[in-house]
Amino acid sequence: MDKEKIISELKFKAVRSSGAGGQNVNKVSSKVILSFDLMSSEGLSEEEKLQLESKLASRLTSENILILNCDEDRSQLKNKEIVTKRFLQIISQGLVVPKIRKATKIPKSVIRKRLKDKKNNSEIKQNRRKPDF
Repeated sequence: MDKEKIISELKFKAVRSSGAGGQNVNKVSSKVILSFDLMSSEGLSEEEKLQLESKLASRLTSENILILNCDEDRSQLKNKEIVTKRFLQIISQGLVVPKIRKATKIPKSVIRKRLKDKKNNSEIKQNRRKPDF
């Protein structure tokens, strides 16, 4: 993964933010929308593209474009920085390969202890019953 190449491939679009903010909301385009075309990216290898496509399937459009937006700040520049950081975090998390679980055998001592505890619990409950004369 080549971060600089990927960042250069990002497309940013500034639009007017919704919500509270008075007259400023109607005049200033502070909301930033980031779009990234996963399949035409040159900063990712083919294996990485396939892995990201499967892991980010719910976030991708039908054309395999990842779209993120940010309107947390009043500044367009800060929103651009925030959405870029978020994008890089999503991509790096998508490329993490989980460790393969190795099946292990249960030790005999653990099995013996469990059976002993079950037997002990059974005897305690037996002693709670009324005696049968």
